[in-house]
Amino acid sequence: MSDKKVSLSEVNQSIATPKNAGFFRTLLAFSGPGMLVAVGYMDPGNWITSVVGGATYRYLLLSAVLVSSVMAMQLQQMAGKLGIVTRMDLAQAIAAHTSKPVRYLLWVITELALMATDLAEVIGAGIALHLLFGWSLLFSILITVFDVFLLLFLMKLGFRKIEAIVGTLILTILLIFLYLVILAKPNLHHILSGYLPNVAAYQHTASKNGTSVLTLALGIVGATVMPHNLYLHSSIAQTRKVNYKAKQSVHEAVRFMTWDSNIQLSLAFVVNSLLLILGAALFFGHADKIGAFSAMYNALKDPQIAGAIASPILSTLFAVALLASGQNSTITGTLTGQIVMEGFLNMKLPPWFLRLVTRLLALLPVVIVAILYGDKEQVLDNLLVYSQVFLSVALPFSIFPLVYFTSNKKLMGEFVNSKWNTYLAYAVSILLTILNVKLVVDLF
Repeated sequence: MSDKKVSLSEVNQSIATPKNAGFFRTLLAFSGPGMLVAVGYMDPGNWITSVVGGATYRYLLLSAVLVSSVMAMQLQQMAGKLGIVTRMDLAQAIAAHTSKPVRYLLWVITELALMATDLAEVIGAGIALHLLFGWSLLFSILITVFDVFLLLFLMKLGFRKIEAIVGTLILTILLIFLYLVILAKPNLHHILSGYLPNVAAYQHTASKNGTSVLTLALGIVGATVMPHNLYLHSSIAQTRKVNYKAKQSVHEAVRFMTWDSNIQLSLAFVVNSLLLILGAALFFGHADKIGAFSAMYNALKDPQIAGAIASPILSTLFAVALLASGQNSTITGTLTGQIVMEGFLNMKLPPWFLRLVTRLLALLPVVIVAILYGDKEQVLDNLLVYSQVFLSVALPFSIFPLVYFTSNKKLMGEFVNSKWNTYLAYAVSILLTILNVKLVVDLF
C-alpha cells in the first residue's frame, strides 16, 4: 500500500479511539460508519417495494425483510473487516489482485451500478422537493446537484459531523414512520407471525395485481444488498485510528466495527419493517393506488384510502422522510463514487471533481426524462425500477470478490473467515445472484 493512496485520504485514520476504555465508551467511538452503511438499506429505492408488498399481502413478507437483513449483516461485516485488516477498500483490493482488463471491466460495471444507485437518490430527493414546495420536477432534480458541495463543506468539518447529520436524518425517518404506523394501529400478533418464514403460505397465496407473493419476496431479498455499500463500508471502516503494531488494537477495531454495523443494520431492518407494516395496516386493498411516491403522498391525505387518519400533515411528514432519505443516500453515494474511482484507477483527481462528475452522470438520464415527460412522477418511478437492473448485474461482481478476499488466509491472516462462514457467504452470494437474475428476467 506504500505506493498507493489510502482510501478517502482526507478522513482515513482521522478519528481517535480510547485506550483501555469501557465497552460502551469504545462502542460510541467506533459508532458511525454503520449509520452510513445502513442508509443504503433504507434508501428511496426500497420504499415502494416494501409499502406495496404490505398493501398487497399484508404482513406475509416481513419474513423476507428479516432474511434479507441477516444476509446484509454478514456481508457488511466482511466488507468492514477487509478494510480494517488489509487497509484497502474493496475497489483497491480488486485492483491489486486482478489484471488491467479485468479491473477496468469491473470498474465500468461498478460505475453503472453507482449511477443506478445515485438515480434512486436523485429521484427520491427531487420528487420530495417537488411535493413539499411545488417546484417543477426538473428544477427540483437539478437543485440536488448542490448536495455535492454541501458534502464537501461537511468533509472539512470532519467525518464525525457527517456521521452526526446522517444519524439525525435516520432518526427523523424512523420517528416519522413509527408515528404513521402507530396511527395505523397494526395487528401485533399478525406482525410477529409475519416474521416466521412460511413457504406454504407463499405457494398458496393467490397473485394480486399481476404480481405473485414469491416475486415480491424475491424483490425484497434480491434488492437488499447494494453493491456500493460493500465498497463504502470497506473504506469508511478505516476512519478510526488503529495501532497496527498491536494485534489487540486491530482485534478491537474489527470487534467494534461488527457491533456498529449490526446495530445500525438492525435499525434499517426496523425502518423497512415499518414501511411494510404501514402498507399492510393502512393501504391493504389499495396497492394499485400507491405504486409511486406521489401516489403515496396523495393517499395519506385521502380519506377513501387512509381512512379516518388521512391528513395533509401526514402527507407532509412522508415527503420530509423521503427528502431525509434522499439526502442521506446522496452523502453515501457521492462518497462511494470517490472511493470507486480512486480505488479502481488509483486516480489523484481532486475530491470535488470526482464527486461532481459522479453526480452529473447520475443526473443526466433523470434530466432527460424530466424534460421529455414534464412533471409526470410515474415515469421517473418507472425509471427507478429499471435502474435496479444495473444493481442486479453488478452485485455478483462485488460480492464474490469480497467473500474470496476475506476467505484468503494469506491476505487476512488470523482474521480470515471461518470455514462455515465462508461456505455460508458463498451460498448467500449464489442465492442473491440467482434472485437478481430472476428479477432481470421478470422485468423484461
